[in-house]
Amino acid sequence: MSTRTPIAFLKGHGTENDFVIVPDPDNVIDLSPAAVAALCDRRAGIGGDGLLHVVRSAAHPEAKDMAAEAEWFMDYRNGDGSIAEMCGNGVRVFARYLQHAGHTTEGDLAIATRGGVKTVHIAKDGDVTVGMGKARLPEGDVTVSVGERTWPARNVNMGNPHAVAFVDDLAHAGDLYSPPPFSPASAYPDGVNVEFVVDRGPRHVALRVHERGSGETRSCGTGACAVAVATARRDGTDPAVTGAPATYTVDVPGGTLVITERPDGEIEMTGPAVIVAEGELDADWLETAVR
Repeated sequence: MSTRTPIAFLKGHGTENDFVIVPDPDNVIDLSPAAVAALCDRRAGIGGDGLLHVVRSAAHPEAKDMAAEAEWFMDYRNGDGSIAEMCGNGVRVFARYLQHAGHTTEGDLAIATRGGVKTVHIAKDGDVTVGMGKARLPEGDVTVSVGERTWPARNVNMGNPHAVAFVDDLAHAGDLYSPPPFSPASAYPDGVNVEFVVDRGPRHVALRVHERGSGETRSCGTGACAVAVATARRDGTDPAVTGAPATYTVDVPGGTLVITERPDGEIEMTGPAVIVAEGELDADWLETAVR
């Protein structure tokens, strides 16, 4: 990486799930795991729960096959530099960036992710709705633990794995700095996002989440979707059976998301997405930070 070439970046968030955004249409910036972790460091870097690497689908080997459907690929990384399949809040912020940069306008667009092509709608009021795909509900009992407490959890896969546990008090989730233990290990061979959920009212819940690779975050879009589906099933509601969509309000520490599961199984998530800053990275600093 040339020390003379400045690297543009932006900072954005969706319900306070925050991201470093690195526009790189031609996929020429080498974003190693160490570089991503340095950028996402809240004390020594810019700070973020993750990083949105903005690349044209045709320029990325993992997205070339989706280029005909979606011009842009969200090469998403967790805050520790690891690669993730999908990030719901990240997709909303990614769409807001594309609008901010003049690559798209209000209305519908498609975004390629490692979890497949996602449909997005940017509304005039600023909210962004993302088609999150269908939930899979793997069979088998799962439990999660914090300290001496253990709860049964619902295994929900939204393109990434989730364990949803209903608790009496969100404080029971502890500090969520480290991954809550789960059992059996075979349920989540690559780790899991764990949501702890309490009821707030009819079709209204609140959660705290440990995101795999990031620790506790202010919001998790796929987690909110997993929670809505798990809550609906707990409530005896399955839109595929009733023929009517089910909508749940999900409070996250950073705000509120509205999740709708349609009778065809497709899940839509609506919430805010904000660009808060943009600037240039010191390329010399980045080179030094990853040594």
